[in-house]
Amino acid sequence: MSPKENNFCIFSGNSNPDLSDKISQYLDKPLCGAIIKRFSDGEIQIEIDENVRTKDVFVIQSTCHPVNDNLVELLLMIDALKRASARRITAVIPYYGYARQDKKVAPRVPISAKLVADLLTTSGATRVITMDLHAGQIQGFFNIPVDNLYAAPVLLEYIKANFNNDLVIVSPDAGGVERARAFAKRMNAGLAIVDKRRSAPNKAQAMAVIGDVTNKTVIIQDDMIDTAGTLTEAVNAIMEKGAREVHACCAHPVLSGPAVDRINASPITSIVCTDTIPLNEKAAACDKIKVLSISNLVGEAIIRSYTGDSVTSLFV
Repeated sequence: MSPKENNFCIFSGNSNPDLSDKISQYLDKPLCGAIIKRFSDGEIQIEIDENVRTKDVFVIQSTCHPVNDNLVELLLMIDALKRASARRITAVIPYYGYARQDKKVAPRVPISAKLVADLLTTSGATRVITMDLHAGQIQGFFNIPVDNLYAAPVLLEYIKANFNNDLVIVSPDAGGVERARAFAKRMNAGLAIVDKRRSAPNKAQAMAVIGDVTNKTVIIQDDMIDTAGTLTEAVNAIMEKGAREVHACCAHPVLSGPAVDRINASPITSIVCTDTIPLNEKAAACDKIKVLSISNLVGEAIIRSYTGDSVTSLFV
């Protein structure tokens, strides 16, 4: 990078150190020092070990498991940087936790995605870079600029290199149709939808497949896989309709609870995801799961955010 592009600082929390290291390598810039400790009662203590006065600072931290610890760690780090007189503070959040709670689905429930947005803004963040928000309208919860990146270029490159014709892209529910349609258009593939009925949080039952998947290679496309209940029900419904084989791709491999056991027991052939969230030990040992890195994409977005160049052009 030129000297103009080099006068910024990158910090990392503890949520995803491997991704932070890869982003640092892409930028050819070492991570700056920060001491993150805990008091004996569990409180998080942050100390910035660099001079950040009047500098642009980027803090890389996914709010994944343990969600609340990683979120508080991010907020405290931003506050510490603000009080150290950083000029601008960009929260780089590859996985934005609480994004699924983006509206009132019942009386007397919080809109948690909005609350987290307020917390980030109040702590001192002046911009947010995130990836594949669960719902695009979450950008409107912020009163600061938000760059919502997409893992699609990374996933599409892999799909084009590893899959031939007779592809059908499937949305596992009605909410993901727009995302699946964009994938299908880029791949010149067919489109199908699984009609899903959800009886309770993290519990889903697939009911019907809308579209032709008979004797096709099917790729289920979603933004995240959590307990894999939706995914495995969709796989079963698609296989019953005569699909040749079923794969899945997603940006965020949450893979909590019984997810890996369900995937291993399912007829799904493979799952391709990104490293916005580090795989847990059980998921890392699963042969069906392949991880692609979005480090170069995030690194390029950081450079363009700092220099004022277009981030949108990364996805055209």
